[in-house]
Amino acid sequence: MSDPCDGCGQPVEDALARAVRLQVDRSTVDDQRLCPNCFADWITRYKDEMSPKASDGSAGSSDSEIIVD
Repeated sequence: MSDPCDGCGQPVEDALARAVRLQVDRSTVDDQRLCPNCFADWITRYKDEMSPKASDGSAGSSDSEIIVD
């Protein structure tokens, strides 16, 4: 059985499918079925968006915070 890729809409065989599930506090925020090419694009986009940005010249500053409930 093949379902469409959520990225490009092409049929995706189960053996080639990649499931991407993003959860926050155990609630699903995003759930996608992707073909290998769209999965590779997703990984690249994820790395680009989630990697630390270059410093703006402020010594010792960081955009990251740890929040503990």
